[in-house]
Amino acid sequence: MERTTEDSAQVAGIVLAAGGGRRLGGRPKALLAHRGRPLVEHAAHALREGGCAPVHIVLGAAAGTVRARARLDGYVLVDNPDWEEGMGSSLRAGLASLAGTGAKAALVALVDQPGIGAEAVARVVAAYRSPATLAAAAYGGERGHPALFGADRWADIAASAVGDRGARAYLRAHQSAITLVDCSDIARTDDIDTPEDLTLLE
Repeated sequence: MERTTEDSAQVAGIVLAAGGGRRLGGRPKALLAHRGRPLVEHAAHALREGGCAPVHIVLGAAAGTVRARARLDGYVLVDNPDWEEGMGSSLRAGLASLAGTGAKAALVALVDQPGIGAEAVARVVAAYRSPATLAAAAYGGERGHPALFGADRWADIAASAVGDRGARAYLRAHQSAITLVDCSDIARTDDIDTPEDLTLLE
């Protein structure tokens, strides 16, 4: 049977890569090296290989340097001038950048979680059912990243995304609607936040 456009619904990817790495002494996380490449390349590649298209990357701290040093051909680069306000502003910028793309959902990933690869992305993408879908990877029964937001929910998510909370408040309020997708067998959720965490990079 032929698949319809609705069957193969377009899930766009958003990489939140604007942070300035305050606890890392002001080193932008997007440019931290992992396996010989900047983290932003790893994150963007994971979304693309996991089935997201298009993939938008939200830049903020040292955006010009990230553009110059990272190989990001084929991705849509979105500048967030308000990145210092926190992750919420980057999520709003990323969702706004998808207007007019025809995407039915957005899968959102963080640049500082190199242990989450294409396999976990594909698993969460597969949870899409409609533009009202809410889904997230789960680790040991706890909700984590990446998270998938159906397009019908973007306006409300953006409205609630303030400070560093991102979509946390919205997801907490709509917990019963979230499809949790266990990824604990294929991904690690370590964040690269402090100098001690740099040992997690390879």
